[in-house]
Amino acid sequence: MIVGAALAVWRAPGPKLRSAILHFAAGVIFSVVAVELLPDIVQHHAPYEVALGFGLGVAAMLGLRYFTQRLEKQIEPAKPTAAAIPDASGPGRASAVSLPWGLLVAIGIDILIDGLLLGIGFAAGAKEGTLLAIALTIELLSLGLATAVELRQDGHSKGRVVAIVAGTSLMLLVGAGIGTTVLRGASGNLLEIVLSFGLAALLFLVTEELLTEAHEETETPLLTLAFFVGFLLFLLLGMVA
Repeated sequence: MIVGAALAVWRAPGPKLRSAILHFAAGVIFSVVAVELLPDIVQHHAPYEVALGFGLGVAAMLGLRYFTQRLEKQIEPAKPTAAAIPDASGPGRASAVSLPWGLLVAIGIDILIDGLLLGIGFAAGAKEGTLLAIALTIELLSLGLATAVELRQDGHSKGRVVAIVAGTSLMLLVGAGIGTTVLRGASGNLLEIVLSFGLAALLFLVTEELLTEAHEETETPLLTLAFFVGFLLFLLLGMVA
């Protein structure tokens, strides 16, 4: 993820490439939902736990968006113009730029769930864990690119962008630690609630954050194709695993 952010700040992509990156990241995450989460959730046949976890996830993300939008509206007058973005390196300017908290928290939850899946995957077997790690590396690379692009678009300096992405990526270690220790011995009902919460968070990230931002650019067949390429790539990796 940090590598993706570094690539994005080293050579900022244009509007078309930015939209393609967002489409690709959305496709990969949507594939994570279809390949990794949904089969496990459906397999346990616990509708009450699924409804509880999913409902909590939706409520949390909607509540988060409500409060972050209010925060962004309060800070909006202090945001720099697009022309000022390359010079957004001063401490005063950096502090005046608001963070897209909705996007960052949604991505943080996504990375946390990825860590949980990775930890559980290695607990299930070395082969499953290794293949899942490869697939998640691709997802995190695209997420790092997408996140860095959005932060640069909002006027954050290059150093601050890399620092924010690096901090967010630490959630992977937290999730992996929880997955290999706490949740490995947890009951199936608790896992259902956690996975269903993550399912709602990931769907929210795809539909309300990544694709919404991606569609700010005029849609073309190639941009739409990027979504399905991302989906297919992770689907094939999931089948190999």
